Amino acid sequence: MLPKVNQSFVNEKIIVSMATSVYKWLFIPLLGIILSSAKPLPVHPFHVSVTEINHNATDKTLEISCKLFTDDFEKVLVQNYKTKVDLNHPANKAAMDTLVKKYILSHLSLKVNGKPVTLSYVGFEIETEAAFAYVEVDNVPALTKLEINNSLLFDFFDDQISIMHVIEAGNRKSTKLNYPDKEAVFSY
Repeated sequence: MLPKVNQSFVNEKIIVSMATSVYKWLFIPLLGIILSSAKPLPVHPFHVSVTEINHNATDKTLEISCKLFTDDFEKVLVQNYKTKVDLNHPANKAAMDTLVKKYILSHLSLKVNGKPVTLSYVGFEIETEAAFAYVEVDNVPALTKLEINNSLLFDFFDDQISIMHVIEAGNRKSTKLNYPDKEAVFSY
């Protein structure tokens, strides 16, 4: 025979259980509404590009790589050129090369030893979440002073940070530019 149970205790437990169940059914849709109206979180909290310039004394060239977050780079290309951009899986690699070249060459300029130089676009590649654009400068037998004007992604983010590394004869110097500063000088 089962022990006698306090009926008011059982009724109280049933009411609490039902209230909890109703609460869950009301809470879940409400949470969905709140989350869907919330501002989406950024993919990454910082807007940073890294430009590395290596003087190759043997070939008498400056080898330049510009590393940017792919999603940021695609956004700025769409904004500036009003076209569909997909650097990860380009339907037309030549068209993407044209956009990347146009953007990089209009937002990066150098003076070597006091004289403006011409940048030659080499190409771009994607590695995980980063886009690398490559350019070079020919006929640089010696590097004593390098003036850089770097405004990569400055036209899209007002919190953009540009980190720059310059390597001459194994001697690496670095600097950081915060928007709106876009000029740096390296002396060797």
